[in-house]
Amino acid sequence: MRPLIFALALFSTPVLAQPFAPTTMRVTGTIEAADANSITVRALEGGGTNKVFLTPDAKVFGVSTTTLAEVKPGAFIGVGATPNADGSQRAIRVTVFAESQRGLGEGFRPWDRAPHGTMTNATVAETVKGVDGQVLTVKYKGGDKRIVVPPDARILAYSVGDRSELKVGAHVAILRAKRKLDGSWEADRVNVGRGSVIPD
Repeated sequence: MRPLIFALALFSTPVLAQPFAPTTMRVTGTIEAADANSITVRALEGGGTNKVFLTPDAKVFGVSTTTLAEVKPGAFIGVGATPNADGSQRAIRVTVFAESQRGLGEGFRPWDRAPHGTMTNATVAETVKGVDGQVLTVKYKGGDKRIVVPPDARILAYSVGDRSELKVGAHVAILRAKRKLDGSWEADRVNVGRGSVIPD
């Protein structure tokens, strides 16, 4: 019996030692090559490249700068922020979603783009002028948050785009490329910067 146990352990150990392959990946950078079915993206600051295939129904959204005037009651927004001592959130970036994106990722959760960062996707219920900037009250299923938007916060807006914008030189961000069974990467959504915007 002992030789059999030893043999099973010997054969099973390499399997357990295999490195974990990620199933999703964030891809950001500049398009280096593009065709009808895929884009090759070079990471900023001299990074490597990733080829990402597009699903047949992949959606493209343009990302543009906008102003706080567009962050009005009823708008569905995403707020990357850090917590204040009083329980409110201090916005680093506010993104106004396109109407077709309403409800996307709704809720409150951690955000890995800043120390102790938070992300709130919610509907603006109220906006008033405060001492430190505009103060928003936003509501989502199961909760609400008070958001302080300082003058230096980045204000962006999504709008529906199309694949013609996925051309060489365009700045893009794919938030969740998925690994296919053959090891290649695939995406069903691409954000492309308009003007000088570099989406992240």
